[in-house]
Amino acid sequence: MKKYNRIFTIVIDSFGAGAMPDAAEYGDAGTDTMGHISESVDEFHIPNLQKLGIANLHPLKQVAPVERPMGYYSFLKEASTGKDTMTGHWEMMGLHITKPFKTFTETGFPKELIDELEKRTGHKVIGNKSASGTEILDELAEEEIATGHMIVYTSADSVLQICGNEETFGLDELYRCCEIARDITMKDEWKVGRVIARPYVGKKKGEFKRTSNRHDYALKPYGRTALNALKDAGYDVISVGKIFDIFDGEGLTESNKSKSSVHGMEQTIEISKRDFKGLCFVCRFPKQMSVLFHYRIRRNYQRLGICFVNRLSLHNGKLSASLTRQYSARHTFINIGTYNIEFRNKPCKQFPSSGRSGS
Repeated sequence: MKKYNRIFTIVIDSFGAGAMPDAAEYGDAGTDTMGHISESVDEFHIPNLQKLGIANLHPLKQVAPVERPMGYYSFLKEASTGKDTMTGHWEMMGLHITKPFKTFTETGFPKELIDELEKRTGHKVIGNKSASGTEILDELAEEEIATGHMIVYTSADSVLQICGNEETFGLDELYRCCEIARDITMKDEWKVGRVIARPYVGKKKGEFKRTSNRHDYALKPYGRTALNALKDAGYDVISVGKIFDIFDGEGLTESNKSKSSVHGMEQTIEISKRDFKGLCFVCRFPKQMSVLFHYRIRRNYQRLGICFVNRLSLHNGKLSASLTRQYSARHTFINIGTYNIEFRNKPCKQFPSSGRSGS
């Protein structure tokens, strides 16, 4: 931190750019969210990412490379084992994970786990499969409302997710059940990275909507991270979005929960106006992005996701930025350190197996 007073690390969740060599092992062969969006839309308006050098990294049909990028740019390849949210974000902060978290994408959760969850919560479990959050509500929410049963499902990530209608199931009851699920899934054979409370509103199919009262019950990082080091050294460590949940609050001095993508943009912009010394760590996947990004609805993905970056103004002479792309269709990272410099056209070195940006 000696060179910079403030650093903003912004993760555009799931906005990846090409597959890693081992992508097929994770079912991700041929993934390239950024490139596929560019191929399928008429306009791709990303002026700030363009200034930083995004098209110098990844050819885009509508976006030309720039002769003198405002920032450094580089490629990243994840070194840890696994592709879930926690593994990637923990590695960004210096924690290398060699044993992947448990996933139940193909099988659903074991009968023994479900039996214990039903016994301790008092609710019959319905669902128990991998599904999208909106589809599982259309399929089972009416039954949950009518019977008091509990929707449990998972995804490609290491997660156990529980849905609860805010009016009929109740937030307190949903959180209680998730706390029980977290306790049950601390067993090694069932240890998922996160248990997620997924509250929703609505009374019938077609009307159900997830709310911003989601809560994640995550494992604590297995070791110290850069967040701990910064906090212990007296620096501010500010989070926006889901960073608090991903790190279970470890190493943070301030947390800002985002109600929506737009809210997260506004929070980050307001923090950028403050005089602090340290790190602001932003992860963009609250409400709207989780609906649009993970289902790859390309036009809406472009409109919602890219406007986040376009709303962050880059002021000449006051910002030094580095742009890094991570393979495997997971994230794009933007690091912005504030101090007075002249912008230089100097690409970063390529890191073949590093989770660090090259700023």
